[in-house]
Amino acid sequence: MDSFFNFFGSIFGYVLWWFYLLIPNYGVAIILFTVVFKLLLFPFSIKQQRSMAASGKMQIKIKNLQKRYADDKQRLQIETQKLYEKEGLDPMGGCSTMLLPLLVMFGLYYTVLNPLSNALHLSSDAITKAINIINQIPGSANTAAGRYAQIEIVHNFANLKPYLTMFSADELSRLQSFSHGFRFLGLDLLGTPCDPGNIFGTLFNTNLWIIPVLCLVSSIVTQFFTMKLQPIQQKQGCMTFTFYFMALFTAWLACTVPAAVGFYWILSTFAGLIQTIVLFIQYSPEKLNAETEARRIALREQQEAAVKPLGLQQQMLLQKKLAKPEKRGK
Repeated sequence: MDSFFNFFGSIFGYVLWWFYLLIPNYGVAIILFTVVFKLLLFPFSIKQQRSMAASGKMQIKIKNLQKRYADDKQRLQIETQKLYEKEGLDPMGGCSTMLLPLLVMFGLYYTVLNPLSNALHLSSDAITKAINIINQIPGSANTAAGRYAQIEIVHNFANLKPYLTMFSADELSRLQSFSHGFRFLGLDLLGTPCDPGNIFGTLFNTNLWIIPVLCLVSSIVTQFFTMKLQPIQQKQGCMTFTFYFMALFTAWLACTVPAAVGFYWILSTFAGLIQTIVLFIQYSPEKLNAETEARRIALREQQEAAVKPLGLQQQMLLQKKLAKPEKRGK
């Protein structure tokens, strides 16, 4: 699983590094990354909004099926699936699209977790040598040990620079610049808000406590407005569970991972709220359903106009046939 997310972390690292070169601050790079990511996904959000609007009209049809097959659960399931296929809808479409931002968050986590390999894209051999050598330096037993080894090298670059002889002069220059780029609005985005083994005991030791708190607040606020604006069926089932679960999960996660990850989630959540408001104004369910109905009527009129009328002789034969039904043999 680590290699899977690390693959995305490497890809996102190229994007973040490009933004970092434009403005040498990792916080600003994350802001630009979030904006671009949301803009790229906006067409998919419109498609999801259309699907949600169509699902609202299906509720009446589903209720009719539930009444008709109340005593036959297996038949009800089959007929419901047929209905979704006929309408071209995915019953789990709303839930599946919620997983994409989570995938991006984990990918970004691995970008921050391994900045030397995924952001600077230094050679793996040089990084391994750096970690091994630094762990042998007296007085720095835990400086580059464990999961956050690369982060600690960037964090303590000024003191560790004399020992990083495995990197070229250009790589050391990039590392030095990078080590000064994680301060944003007084926050150290490479720092972790608290110790995973003692969350409540270490949460308020630094000003990074604001990251998990804002993660929780932003998720709840977004969830509240989304429930108000989205169609009624989205207040049920997987959506409700996902919203509440994500609010608590991201707050807990933001406590135990580098602050840059939580910072991204806060930005992504508020950007999602703005997107929801825009979609509701420009693509409200009522407007989308009206457009769909207008297209359906126009298509039906077009099909009717394409049908050739019967000739006079055929009409007379048909009238006689209808007026005098054939006699059935006994």
